[in-house]
Amino acid sequence: MGVFVRGINALWMIALPLGLAVVLSRRWRPSWRVFWLGAATFIGSQVLHIPFNRFLLQPMMGVLGLEGASRGVSFALVALLLGLSAGIFEEGARYLVYRRWLPQVRDWRGAVFYGAGHGGVESLLVGLLALYVLLQAFALRGSDLAASLPADQVELAQQQLGVYWSAPWHAALLGALERTLALIFQVSLAVMVLQSVKGRSVWWLFAAVAWHALIDALVVFAAQVWGVYWAEFCVFCAALVSLLLLWILREPVQGPVLEECAAPDRLLDGALDLEERPDLLREIVERSRYAGELEALDRE
Repeated sequence: MGVFVRGINALWMIALPLGLAVVLSRRWRPSWRVFWLGAATFIGSQVLHIPFNRFLLQPMMGVLGLEGASRGVSFALVALLLGLSAGIFEEGARYLVYRRWLPQVRDWRGAVFYGAGHGGVESLLVGLLALYVLLQAFALRGSDLAASLPADQVELAQQQLGVYWSAPWHAALLGALERTLALIFQVSLAVMVLQSVKGRSVWWLFAAVAWHALIDALVVFAAQVWGVYWAEFCVFCAALVSLLLLWILREPVQGPVLEECAAPDRLLDGALDLEERPDLLREIVERSRYAGELEALDRE
């Protein structure tokens, strides 16, 4: 049972983003380049984010006397700094990619697909790591650790294996739940940053950074101080708010594509009688480069 549940947890995190990408691709027909650029955005942001935390942020927290804090206001400040770091690097990277490499993505659907790539690759990487840990733990289960590990590491490895296999089944599925909720959160952030790129206001970018920082800080603080289930509750609330934001910021599809116009040759072979459909004829003209001339004739 333990192996099965942990396997489902890992495979869900791997399959979820890929399945979502396939569904969106078939439904909306976006370019797969948008999805993979979203994935590259997350990876690229971490290339800078992780060294920044390691070599700049951690020493700065040491100077401020925050290093080693695990409770109270000091730890809340640590969580906030970590969240702000993640928000600045990830949302800044999103903004840069929108402006420089994705000028064609200026609609809600494109932003959703882009966000699915960003959050999806994070879920995929975490899932692969969880699968690797499962395979390692399964291989070492019941084996003689003293024969394969240095003597000073045997006791620690036994403790880690004991904690891993003793976790209840519902705790083993928390990873899959968190990645599902976090994917919704990441998609909403992609849509928020797009509002700034479209020129509505730079405050949308600041709002995305602040929203990202707040949720990351809450999750870190809750996991350490209140426990993992409270941390998951924070992610759940963030996902609900994210769904509301996606609903508010959604955009109508620009002009339905006329089925009759999908194959112009049907006009030539008489499949359509335009005299019986003056409304269709007018819409075709209005969508053409002669729309201005039609308006001038109407005024006369």
